[in-house]
Amino acid sequence: MSRRADALFELCDAVLCAEGPVRSLAELSLVGEHRRGHGGLYAGLAHGRLDADRLRRAVLAGPLPRAADGRLVLAVDITCWLRPEAHTTPERILCHTYGRGKDSHMMIPGWPYSVVVALETGRSSWTTPLDIHRLAPGDDAAIVTATQLRRVVTGLITAGHWRPGDPDILIVADAGYDGPRLAFVLRDLPVAVLVRMRSDRVLRRPAPPHTPTTPGRPRRHGGEFVFGDPASWGEPDITAHHDTRLYGPARVRAWNRLHPRLTHRTAWLTHTGTLPIIEGTLIRLEVNRLPSGAIPKPVWLWHSQTDHDPALVNLLWQAFLRRFDIEHTFRMLKQTLGWTNPKIRTPDQADRWTWLVLAAYTQPRLARPLAADLRHPWEKPAEPHHMTPARVRRGFRHLRRQTPCPARAPKPSRPGPGRPPGHRNRRPAHRHDVHTVTATTKKRPQSATPRPRRTG
Repeated sequence: MSRRADALFELCDAVLCAEGPVRSLAELSLVGEHRRGHGGLYAGLAHGRLDADRLRRAVLAGPLPRAADGRLVLAVDITCWLRPEAHTTPERILCHTYGRGKDSHMMIPGWPYSVVVALETGRSSWTTPLDIHRLAPGDDAAIVTATQLRRVVTGLITAGHWRPGDPDILIVADAGYDGPRLAFVLRDLPVAVLVRMRSDRVLRRPAPPHTPTTPGRPRRHGGEFVFGDPASWGEPDITAHHDTRLYGPARVRAWNRLHPRLTHRTAWLTHTGTLPIIEGTLIRLEVNRLPSGAIPKPVWLWHSQTDHDPALVNLLWQAFLRRFDIEHTFRMLKQTLGWTNPKIRTPDQADRWTWLVLAAYTQPRLARPLAADLRHPWEKPAEPHHMTPARVRRGFRHLRRQTPCPARAPKPSRPGPGRPPGHRNRRPAHRHDVHTVTATTKKRPQSATPRPRRTG
């Protein structure tokens, strides 16, 4: 923090030491750890300066969790800071959200943020946030994600978390990401991509060997592997059965060397030359039940590497299930630390507050072995390494007394006169439109015999 450092530091302490969830910035100015007034608090967010690159390097240099085989597992996802009624706030984008009803989708204006975290092994609600980036209007989410992952992986290698000979870093993503495209862009890094695919996809098998007597050019793609047609699957290369605690019996099947058939459109529109063949391993996971009681659906996973053994396939689908731990981090940032509660106007202030909340979340994560178990009477005792983030934050104020405070004491001052009573504001804030992509008015004629939807 190179500008307004004292105000920003005490604001971070107030977020961690406040009683209960953070509701607003004005309430944080009343916390005992925040010795300045609410004017200094808002001035710190408006005119302060926080070096995100140094903070990112500091987080990457710290201890990171690893999977059972010692590799790093990174998860990437996009979460939104919704601002539906902030008409004077610039750079808002329509964000996809889920409604309360079944299959209810809504588009609400807000700021989308791409977050990269390191996942832990086993059942845990902790993750290690490594980087966060706001998507500006006109940004391509795939390009932003690839640039963000490249920055994080390069920082991990520089910090010594990965050395030649170590297992590749595993990147886990949901169905909203183009896994083959991500693997192709990051092919020069020691990473492997594991992404969930939609159930209407179609992949291709390797092309059969070309014989000299066959006319025409050699085939680039083999037979189809249709997710919705079991007759096209064939015998799997790997079949395994496991008993899980939450999901019951799990059946896993894997097929080796499957690739999508790429065309010069969407993300590959500007690709020069022949389109690549990106082979990988397809995994189908079937479970008996879900914790919510809903009917489980099969999960299709695509891994960017080939020729797996059953032990690695077992590690991959378990790592994908750990990806949902990032939802606990989002809930902690929003509902407990109050990330999306302040009514901040400019995107620069939002980014500054976002990195401040990320730094606040990192401190309880590092203080897990030191925090006391301050539990309610109805809560069960927990070991130091098994306490939830909210319970560790509950005892952080006691740890804060044992650490030095680098913030200087506030100087006495008096507030400015402000606008005289009875005078109207003659400089109203400028209103900004919401950035969105307008749909074309031309509709395609519907066929009398529509074919089932298939995406390659």
